[in-house]
Amino acid sequence: MNGVARLDDSGVPAWLHPATRHGGPDADDTLATSRALRRAMSITGKPRRAAVLVLFGGSADGGPGAPPADAEVLLTQRASTMRQHRGQVAFPGGAEDPGDDGPVGTALREAVEETGLDPSGVQSFAILPTLFVPPSKFDVTPVLAWWREPSEVRVVDQGETERVVRVPLSELLDPAHRFMVRGSLGYQSPAFQVDGMLVWGLTGGILAGIIKTAGWERDWDRGDVRDLESSLAAVGMTL
Repeated sequence: MNGVARLDDSGVPAWLHPATRHGGPDADDTLATSRALRRAMSITGKPRRAAVLVLFGGSADGGPGAPPADAEVLLTQRASTMRQHRGQVAFPGGAEDPGDDGPVGTALREAVEETGLDPSGVQSFAILPTLFVPPSKFDVTPVLAWWREPSEVRVVDQGETERVVRVPLSELLDPAHRFMVRGSLGYQSPAFQVDGMLVWGLTGGILAGIIKTAGWERDWDRGDVRDLESSLAAVGMTL
């Protein structure tokens, strides 16, 4: 998928509408790089399909460019015992199952399995462009949704997930919590340090792209580039 697929957004707060404009997360250079890698590696085989749920909560107050004070986003932290992506912060999501009804079905099913949320209170309103993740060779489709009727969430399977966190959007938008990280091979990613976690990689890039295109971004120091391993260690995480 190269463009944004808009779904039924009736009732979705006005402050969330701009999150789908200008191509969504492709506005961030690091995600454009992931798409270039997808093209380069496609000769080695067909990537597997996956989807993530980018679930925003918050009241209907506020307008375009002005999220309400109670705006939040749902994130998970993977278990440190997992072989892949251990300890990493991510949106709820995972690989497509044969019975899923497209990326929306995959994202919602995985979110229920990981966090126990009630899917009846979730309104998906856009499907963003698919992004390639080289380490796992997945084509990942972000699904934007509004938590119309928030429900209780928790860690369902401790073997897969360590934390389920409703992160205030204000913390992600705070310039003091934003910087870039650089890996040992030169890879750079937008990063957020919130609630004792480092949000980076695909998740950090998707958030950075949405924040930018939605007009929520506040000036932050893009020249603040930190070592990835040191930044992870600072919050008790490792690669």
